[in-house]
Amino acid sequence: MTSILTSTWFQILLKLTLGAILTGIIGLERSSVNKPAGFGTHALLGLSAVLVVLCSEYLGVYFDIDMSRIPAQFISGIGFIGAGTIIQDGLNVRGVTTAAGLLSVTCIGLAVGAGYYVGAIFATILTYIILVYSHTLSDKLDRFAELDLKIKTKGDVNKVIVQLETYLSKNSISLKGLNRESNEDRVSNNEVIELIATYDTKVLRKNKIITEISSMENVRGVYEN
Repeated sequence: MTSILTSTWFQILLKLTLGAILTGIIGLERSSVNKPAGFGTHALLGLSAVLVVLCSEYLGVYFDIDMSRIPAQFISGIGFIGAGTIIQDGLNVRGVTTAAGLLSVTCIGLAVGAGYYVGAIFATILTYIILVYSHTLSDKLDRFAELDLKIKTKGDVNKVIVQLETYLSKNSISLKGLNRESNEDRVSNNEVIELIATYDTKVLRKNKIITEISSMENVRGVYEN
C-alpha cells in the first residue's frame, strides 16, 4: 500500500484531482452568484496549473531546463483570461473580483502541483471565505452604500431626469452617474436611464428609495443592476 501511495502515478493522479476539486470549490461560489466564470472555468484552470508544474518537473528531470520558467509564463497568461471576465456595463466595471479569483485558483493549482498541499488547502478555504463574506463585511463597515439602478421610462424622459435630480438633491444622495441609454421603442418613446449614486445607510433605505423613484411620473419600472 505504501509503495502505491508513494508511486509517481498515484502522486500525479492525486495532484490533478485535488487541484480540480479545490479550485472547483471556488468556482461553485462564483456560479452561485451568476458570475461569468463558474465551476468549469475555475476547475479547468486549476487542473491546468497543476499540469504545468508536473510538466515543468518532467522537463527539469529529463531535459535539464529551468523548472520555474513554464509556471512563470503560465501566470502571465492568466491575465488574458482574467481580462475576459472584466466587462464594462454602462458606468460600472464588473468582473474584477472574478478575475482576482482566477489568479487565486491558478496559484492554488501551482501549489498543489508542487506538493504544497497544506498551503493550497488553506488558501482555498480563505479564498472561499473572502468571496462569500467580503460584500457583507463591507456593507457593515461602510456607512455609505452604492445605488445602481436601471429606470425604465415612458413619455418625456427629460422630465424624469429632472425629477430624479430634484429627488436626489432633496435627500442628500450623491449622484455618481446618470446615463441615458438608447431608445427601447422609438414609437412609444420608452427609454432606460442608468442611475449610480451613493446614499447614507443610517438615514435612508434602498427599498424606500426604489419605491419612491418607482412612483414618479413617467417611470414604468425600476430594477437593480
